[in-house]
Amino acid sequence: MFVEKRLYFPILLFIYLLCCSSRFAISQPLQDYNFTLSNSTAGLAGLSSFWINRPSLIVNSTTDGFYGSTTPILKRGNAGPRFLFGFYCRYNVTECLLGVLLYHNKYNNENSMIDKPHLVWSANRNHPVKFNATLQLGHDGNLVLTDSDGTLVWSTDTIGKSVSGLNLTEIGNLVLFDKRKRAIWQSFDHPTDSLLPGQNLISGRKLIASVSATNHSQGLLGLTVRNGSWAAYTDTNPPQYYYTSYYANSYYYSFNGQTFTVLHYPTNSTAQFMKIGPDGHIKVYQWSAVDWNEVSDILSPYVDNCAYPMVCGSYSICTNNGQCTCPSQENFFRPFSERKPDLGCSQLTSINCNSSQYHSFVELKNTTYFVFQFNHDFSSTKIFWLEGEKLEDCKRACLSNCSCKAAAFEYNWDGDRRGNCLLLNEVFSLTDSEEGRGETVFLKVQNSSKPQTQSLIIPGGKKSRPFKVIIGSTLEVFFGIILSIATCFVIFRKRTHESRKGADILDLAPILPGILTRFSYNELKIITDDFSRKLGEGGFGCVYEGTLRNGTKIAVKNLDGVGQVKESFLTEVKAVGGIHHINLVKLIGFCAEKSHRLLIYEYMVNGSLDRWITHENRENGLTWSTRQRIISDIAKGLAYLHEDCSHKIIHLDIKPQNILLDQYFNAKISDFGLSKLIEKDKSKVVTRMRGTRGYLAPEWLSSVITEKVDVYAFGIVLLEILCGRKNLDWSQPDEEDVHLLSVFRRKAEQEQLMDMVDKDEDMQLHREAVTEMMSLAAWCLQGDFSKRPSMSLVVKALEGLVTVETNLDYDFTHVPEVGAGNQEREVIISSKFPSILSGPRPVFIANSTANLYALTPILLSGTTGPRYHICGFYCNYSATECVLEIWETWCSLTSLIAQFGNLLIILRIVCSPGRIWFQDRTS
Repeated sequence: MFVEKRLYFPILLFIYLLCCSSRFAISQPLQDYNFTLSNSTAGLAGLSSFWINRPSLIVNSTTDGFYGSTTPILKRGNAGPRFLFGFYCRYNVTECLLGVLLYHNKYNNENSMIDKPHLVWSANRNHPVKFNATLQLGHDGNLVLTDSDGTLVWSTDTIGKSVSGLNLTEIGNLVLFDKRKRAIWQSFDHPTDSLLPGQNLISGRKLIASVSATNHSQGLLGLTVRNGSWAAYTDTNPPQYYYTSYYANSYYYSFNGQTFTVLHYPTNSTAQFMKIGPDGHIKVYQWSAVDWNEVSDILSPYVDNCAYPMVCGSYSICTNNGQCTCPSQENFFRPFSERKPDLGCSQLTSINCNSSQYHSFVELKNTTYFVFQFNHDFSSTKIFWLEGEKLEDCKRACLSNCSCKAAAFEYNWDGDRRGNCLLLNEVFSLTDSEEGRGETVFLKVQNSSKPQTQSLIIPGGKKSRPFKVIIGSTLEVFFGIILSIATCFVIFRKRTHESRKGADILDLAPILPGILTRFSYNELKIITDDFSRKLGEGGFGCVYEGTLRNGTKIAVKNLDGVGQVKESFLTEVKAVGGIHHINLVKLIGFCAEKSHRLLIYEYMVNGSLDRWITHENRENGLTWSTRQRIISDIAKGLAYLHEDCSHKIIHLDIKPQNILLDQYFNAKISDFGLSKLIEKDKSKVVTRMRGTRGYLAPEWLSSVITEKVDVYAFGIVLLEILCGRKNLDWSQPDEEDVHLLSVFRRKAEQEQLMDMVDKDEDMQLHREAVTEMMSLAAWCLQGDFSKRPSMSLVVKALEGLVTVETNLDYDFTHVPEVGAGNQEREVIISSKFPSILSGPRPVFIANSTANLYALTPILLSGTTGPRYHICGFYCNYSATECVLEIWETWCSLTSLIAQFGNLLIILRIVCSPGRIWFQDRTS
C-alpha cells in the first residue's frame, strides 16, 4: 500500500504543477498580436482564471481625458482597428474601469504604450475600482469583478451556464462562450455609450451618455429603440424625447423597425465607432492619420442646436444666437455660474408640496420646449400630454399636480383657442420661439409670502393704469436717486482703479489663454493647507503640494522676491500657458493677486530627475530601459519647444532639477522662468547671461545664443543619467574627478569610457549600449555650437534613424575662434583690454563654490603658472552689480578663458574702494 502511494505521488504532483502552470499562463497579459481563437481566450473548462489590476501599459494622450495606464487582459487585432480588454486607470490608479478599448496604432512593446484609445464599453462605469482589484472567471462560469477591499462590484450573472472560456472578437465584442463556441454572454448586449460597426441595438436596450468627457458615470441622455422607431431621449421617469426616426437612410447605420445596426463606412476605412456624447449629440468618429476625427453628427440635419435637452442646463433659455440666459424674474431664478451660463439656473426657493397654496407661475411668452416636436409619438407613455385643451385648463392641471414643475402650451393652427399642453416633472433647456403660435411656458415657483388669490401669474406684462400713475408721480425722485448712485459709482471706480494699480495687479488678458484657471490666493492657501507641504525649492521660490476639491493633486509654485519675479512669472505663462505636449509639465492655472505670483502645475509623483540620478540606495536605481525612455522624453520635449511651437522657445535652464517624473517615470520638462521666446525666422538672440552653473554652453561668453545652448545642457544631463552622478560633484576624493566633463574627456582619450558607466547592476549589464550613447552626449557637447545636432536630430538618433557624428572634439569647453573677440582674450602679461575701459562688459565666467559670476578682466599677470593674478570687474551673473577686485587662480589661462571651471577666489583686494552700480545691461 505504501509503495502504491509513492507511485501515485509523482502523478499527482505532475497534475498539480500542470494546473498551476496553466493558470499562470492564462493569467498573464497577452503580448502577441497574431491571435488565433485559442490564444485570445482565457478560462478553460474546470480552471479558474484570475487577473489583478496592476497597470503595466501606459496610455498616451487619450481623447476623453481619462488617461493613465492599463492592465491588459486580452488584445485583438493585427491591422486596422485594435481592441484591448482590461483595467483602464487614471494616472494615480485610484479610479479604474474594466472595459474594452479601441485604438489604431500598433502596440509598441518596447515603449509599453498605446496611443489615444477610446473606451467603447465598460462593466463598472458607475463604480470605479482601485489598484489590486481582481477579475475572476470561476469554475461556476461567472465572471466577477471585485474591488481591492473585497467589495463585489460587477458580474456577468452566468452561474451554471456551462461557460467554457472568454474571448475578445475581431469586432471588439467580449464573449463568454460554451464548449460549442456559442455565446453565453456578450458585451454587445450591454452597451454603455458607444456602438461599434456590426453592433446591434434592439428594442429594450439603450445607450446612456457619460456625465462628462472625464466622468464616465451614467448621465441623463440616451438612445433606444421603441415602438418601431429609434429615439434620443432623457433618461428620466417619464422620458423626454428630443428626436425620433423611422428611417434608415444613412451611410453609418441601418434600421428595420426593430434593430438599429451600426455600419462601417466606407468599408475600407480605419477604426470607427458611434457615440452619444454628454451633450446629446450622436456622432461617428473615425481614425485619421494621428487622431480621432468626427465624420458625422447623425442628428445635425434634424435637431437644432437649441433643441438638445442640456444645451443650456435646467430652467435656462437658449436664444436664437445660441446664448443661454435665466428667466428675467430674479426673485425666483439665478444662474449656477455667472461665468458658465450653459450650466443652467436654479430656483431660489424649492417647490413645497405641503404649501401648494403658495404656488404660482412665471410666464415665459414666445418660449417653447423641445419635447413638443416628438413626444406625441409616445403618448402611450407616462408623459403628461394633453391635446385640445384651453390655456387655463393647462395651468390648472399643473397646479393640481404636485410633481408638475412646468406647463408648456402651444395653440392649434385652426384658431379655436385650444392647443396642446405638456406637463413636465423635470425641466431642462427652454427655447426662444419665432413660430408665432403663442408658445408659452409656465414655470411653477414657490412664493414665500402669501397665497396667490387674485392671479396665478407673476406680474410681468402690461401694467395697470393706477400703477402707471404711481410711477409717473415718483419719476422725479427716481432720477434724483439714479444721479446720486452714478456719482458714487464714478468715485468708487476711480478709487478701485488706483487701488488695483497700487496693488500691482497684472493685466494678463492679452497673454493668457482662456484654458488657464485663475485662482485666488485664499483658495490656494486652502488647497495647500496654508503652504505646509513643501515639495522643493528653486531660484525663484518654493513649490508646494496641494489637492483640488475633486481629489486631484497639484504642485503650486510660489514666486517670491522682488527683482525678477514679475518677469519670471510672465515668461513662464507665455512659454507654457498655450502649449501642450506629453513631455512638458502642464500649466493648470495661476494667481496674480496684489504682490502674489503663483503658478499651478500638474503633480508629478516621482519628483525631479536629480533624486534618481544620485541614488544612494541602489535598489531604487533606474533601469537601463527606464533611463532610455527618460532621455527620449527630454529630447522630444526640447524638439517640440525648438521646432513645433508658434514661437521658438529656448529653455535656457535644462538640468535634472527641472526634469520631473510621473508615476511611470515618464519625463516632463518644467520651470520655464528663464526661457526665451524668439520668432521662428530668427536663428540667434542676444540676451543676458542666465542659467545654472555647470550647464552653460561656451557661447554664453558672447551673450549671443541659439537653441543649441539647450542641446549643450541636454548633453550634460544625458551624461549624468548614464554615469549616475552630478556634473559638479565636490564629494569626489580626487580633485580631477570633480568635473564630469573633465573625466569624460580623459576617459575618452584613454578609451576607458566603460569606467564611467553607472555601477547599477542593470546598467553594467548594458554597459556597451551605454557607452555607445555617450557618443551622442559628446555630439551634443561640441564647443562649436554649429557642430551640435538639433534636438529633432537627437530624437532620430535615439530612434536609430540616423547615426551619430564620429568626428568629435572632446574638448567640450573650447571656444571656437570668431575673429578679434577671441584674439583679445589671448592677451596676457599685464596687457590692457581696450574694450573694457568704457565700463564692465563681462567676457569670462567665474565659477565659485557658491555662485556663478561674470568676469571683466582689465589686467592679467603670469604666463606659465601655477598662479595667475587678474584685476578686473567681478559681477553677478546679470552684470547688475560689479566690484573692482583682484583675484588669484591656479588654472591655466586657456582654462580660465574657456573652461568656466576652477576659478577659486583667494584674494579679495579692492583696487578702487567702493562698489560700482550701473543700469542693467539686458543685451
